[in-house]
Amino acid sequence: MTGKTVYNYILSRLSQEKIHMTLLDPAKMGPEEIGRVGEIAEKIGSAAIMIGGSTHLSMELVDKSVLEIRKRTSLPVILFPTAAATLSRHADALYYMSMLNSTDIRYLTGEQRQAVPFIKQTGIEPIPMGYIIVEPGMTVGKIGRATPLKRDEPEIAVSYCLMAQYFGMSLVYLEAGSGAPEPVPVNLISAVKEAISIPLIVGGGIRTPEQARAISEAGADIIVTGTLVEEAEDVHSALTGIVEGMKGAEG
Repeated sequence: MTGKTVYNYILSRLSQEKIHMTLLDPAKMGPEEIGRVGEIAEKIGSAAIMIGGSTHLSMELVDKSVLEIRKRTSLPVILFPTAAATLSRHADALYYMSMLNSTDIRYLTGEQRQAVPFIKQTGIEPIPMGYIIVEPGMTVGKIGRATPLKRDEPEIAVSYCLMAQYFGMSLVYLEAGSGAPEPVPVNLISAVKEAISIPLIVGGGIRTPEQARAISEAGADIIVTGTLVEEAEDVHSALTGIVEGMKGAEG
């Protein structure tokens, strides 16, 4: 991007409307397919492309995917990493995230420390983010050795999200896990949104316009979909439904 940082771009978009981001996993799509889907995402109104999601990625594969998106869209590309070894210098920004309910130091500060030289040398924009796993958590919760937030304990979710804010993080992300049978509960989202003053991202298990609308109405500022894109026969229709669902909540 030119003229402003990615985080400022996000805030600018959020000052006008709630936004959608498309998560693409290079381990599940080839670079050309990722570029094609990125192009569709831009056309239907997605605000940014997130790259990551899998533990089995190489820097080469991430590089190729990012370059393909940059060639075919004008959207900012934000890394959503699982490890410091898979970062790409071609992206616009990096979610510099800590899995706050992990029991493994690697996902709290370990990978983040290893990423420091890369960030310093490349000048890529780090966006500090608190990443919090909600039941069921799926693969990301297991790999991250998280103690997932219980779906019926919104007060605990509020504590974690306020902790992220008090740490000075710019965003907080509630994650039910890729392929989760149900998204984060709306009562939990509402409780968090009432308590925090930083943007709230919600992802995992969001498959229908109705779910997107309910989550947006509950208080999510940003909705992320990834598995939907991987499984949909008609990506354009699937993403359009999610974005229109969000806009319906605003209307």
